[in-house]
Amino acid sequence: MSQIIASSATHPAPPPRSLTLTFGNNALLPLLLGDHDRHLARIEQRLGVRIACRGNRVSITGSTEQVAAAEAALAALYRQLERGEMIDGPKVDAAMRLTDPTAEPRLPLSDLPAIRTRKGAIGPRSAAQTAYIDLLARHEMVFAMGPAGTGKTYLAVAQAVAMLTSGKVDRIVLSRPAVEAGERLGFLPGDMKEKVDPYLRPLYDALNDMLPGDQLTKRMTTGEIEIAPLAFMRGRTLAHAFVILDEAQNTTPVQMKMFLTRMGEGTRMVITGDLTQVDLPAGTRSGLADALDTLEGISGIGVARFANSDVVRHPLVGRIVEAYDQRHAAAKEHARERHS
Repeated sequence: MSQIIASSATHPAPPPRSLTLTFGNNALLPLLLGDHDRHLARIEQRLGVRIACRGNRVSITGSTEQVAAAEAALAALYRQLERGEMIDGPKVDAAMRLTDPTAEPRLPLSDLPAIRTRKGAIGPRSAAQTAYIDLLARHEMVFAMGPAGTGKTYLAVAQAVAMLTSGKVDRIVLSRPAVEAGERLGFLPGDMKEKVDPYLRPLYDALNDMLPGDQLTKRMTTGEIEIAPLAFMRGRTLAHAFVILDEAQNTTPVQMKMFLTRMGEGTRMVITGDLTQVDLPAGTRSGLADALDTLEGISGIGVARFANSDVVRHPLVGRIVEAYDQRHAAAKEHARERHS
């Protein structure tokens, strides 16, 4: 492994710290910096540091905590390049989240859990994802809640594919409630499959990322992988399967109980949803909220909660989610004041 040599100097006035990293492999340095130094610019913008590169030396200037975070992120990215991995903008963002000194759990990057599929290892991109992957490995039933873009469904599908290809389960069953979110199914064109397929498209997309196209088609033809609306689960017992219920906030308590009681011998279940995005008729309680109130704390059930800060899509997505949440909170507070 190429050596990274760090030398530091302290200053009596802000910025309080400067640090220089020396990278041993000049061939990897352009990949670390990115085209037109875009990776360095990304780190500068997010962490509030100044970074300069000369030869194989990268100098970082900023507060003690900022410099430490930037050093850890650059070192982690460099190790990825040494292992033959490629890095891009999302991986730079992930390195910064995972080396955040305030994040939990604090694990060495080499010890972070990963889900291994035939298309490669899928690792966490935030501390919350680290904890979630650990729950998926240890628990028979996992509830995952949080906003869009936090990886709830994607990582669950990755774990399902990993367990299927390793022979730990015999099949994967992926399901969603086909809730009429602003549209009426009866007015959509096509037969029932064509009507509900748009609701299931995110599950197809995740599977396409995990498996080669011909293998995915074959496994779906043989029934090893099944994607179906929630209503198709009634009356079944699912044994030796990995079962995922996505968008679970749009189930009723009766539907949720029906789904959970389909669990058979050797089966794993993951239930994902966002309780701020309920599309049920007004006055109808979400089955996800009802299940958490009833089941949280029972042995064998894990619960993962994601926040807006855990969004791993484009950084703007996280800011959009935060803005909507703030407006919603302000509206609730205004309504409370009017009635008090």
